[in-house]
Amino acid sequence: MANAALSKPLTLSPELEAVVGSGPMPRTEVVKQLWVYIKKHDLQNPKNKRNILADDKLKAIFGGKSEVTMFEMTKLVSAHLK
Repeated sequence: MANAALSKPLTLSPELEAVVGSGPMPRTEVVKQLWVYIKKHDLQNPKNKRNILADDKLKAIFGGKSEVTMFEMTKLVSAHLK
């Protein structure tokens, strides 16, 4: 059975909604939509695919950082979920 906490719809911050669409949505869907956005806008570091290069919309989610790792991204996104 899927983890109930991961599939529970959460309220998204306006900054996060600007990237993934309007919520509420489960954390798993938020991460999936973030990757859709990252790939669509070619925001993976070509030298290290595990790093994400933030555009202005992502910087709003990533606390102003211009590059984050996949693991950092998950942590930073959590602050935008209620």
